[in-house]
Formats: sequence, C-alpha cells, structure tokens
Amino acid sequence: MKIHESALSLRRELAGQKGKKIVFTNGVFDLLHPGHVELLEFARSQGDLLVVGINDDASVRRLKGEKRPIFPLAERMEVLAALESVDYIVPFAEDTPLELIRELDCVDVLVKGGDYAPAEVVGRAEVEARGGKLVIFKLSGNYSSSALIDKIVRNF
Repeated sequence: MKIHESALSLRRELAGQKGKKIVFTNGVFDLLHPGHVELLEFARSQGDLLVVGINDDASVRRLKGEKRPIFPLAERMEVLAALESVDYIVPFAEDTPLELIRELDCVDVLVKGGDYAPAEVVGRAEVEARGGKLVIFKLSGNYSSSALIDKIVRNF
C-alpha cells in the first residue's frame, strides 16, 4: 500500500523492509511540476525505498495562505501515488516534517531541493544522529507551484 494515513502504520510496514535503504523527502506537492518529478526521481535513486511526507491541507494554508492548497490532500496523494519513483506517502499536520521523521525513526537518506542550505533542513540532525545522511538535490530549473499559480492568474 503506497498511501499511509499515519507514521505509525508506515513505520510498521517499513519494519518489514530490513536491510533496505529508506529515503525521505517532503513537500506540499500542490501543482505537480517537472521540478517535483526530478526531485522525486533523484530521491528514489538514493536508496531502495522512497517515503514522501506531504503537508496536510491545514498546514498548507498556514504555509502558503488561505487560497491553498489548490488540490486537497487526498488528490495530491493520489497524484504522487501514480508516480513510479514513489514507494510510500504519508501526510503530516505540522508545518515541518520533523515529528514525522522522528516517528518513522528509520530514515537513512534525507533529500531536499537545492533551494535549501544544509543547516536549514529540518530533520537533518535526527537522520544524521542515527547514521544517515542529508543529500541536497541541485534543481535544474526555476520551478515553483506558487509562481505557476501567479502566472495562471495573470495570463488567464
């Protein structure tokens, strides 16, 4: 099952994946664009299984404003689940995935896009403390869901 409703159910499933390198990344994934696809494919290449943490609707509103998300959580998860690079999806209600990373307690590789400095990456200390590592993915384009929404509003 790709979509898990809680960290606990996912942690139970991952416990059966002994010896597999678990990769984690996260985001809002509101309007899926080529930058998201590149990031997810890169993240999957860093290990055996890719776990994607996704902000729930309330946290998206807090982070992006009252008009977001464009697509509700269930639809955003459905789109991610259709991607071959994504093995598991789990939502989180906080503004950052820190509690989710702590609850999973199995992340070997934490991947973030190149718009983050290593010191800014939430969960880095927790992953490194258990012997894992942070990998920053150099973005190839200047993609942004917020910028895409602004462009759509301006042009149409």
